[in-house]
Amino acid sequence: MTAARRFVRDALGDRSTEIVEAAELMTSELASNCIRHAHTEFELSVRSRKEIRIEVRDTGDGRPELRSPRPEEPSGRGLRIVEALSSSWGVAPSSGGKVVWFTIAQPRGAAAAAASRSR
Repeated sequence: MTAARRFVRDALGDRSTEIVEAAELMTSELASNCIRHAHTEFELSVRSRKEIRIEVRDTGDGRPELRSPRPEEPSGRGLRIVEALSSSWGVAPSSGGKVVWFTIAQPRGAAAAAASRSR
């Protein structure tokens, strides 16, 4: 998961520390789910224009489930973290698997500043 977090940090390096840390955490949770539950490798993409959108694609069959684990259960909170920290999230089928994605709203002015830097 270190490489996935680094990829997100590098892609969002000009954003606030709070946004980058939230994106890293949510990416790590989704990437971990690919390995732990789908038993596949994953592909990661980061887009940031009007909002930040991060997608984690895998080739597993299953569909992620939002769980409500009891306090003594050691796992099952990843999608709850994504739900709490993101503006929106979802799952979409893709050829040979699925994409789990989330978005983070950018503060006003951040999208315009990012667009002018990338020109």
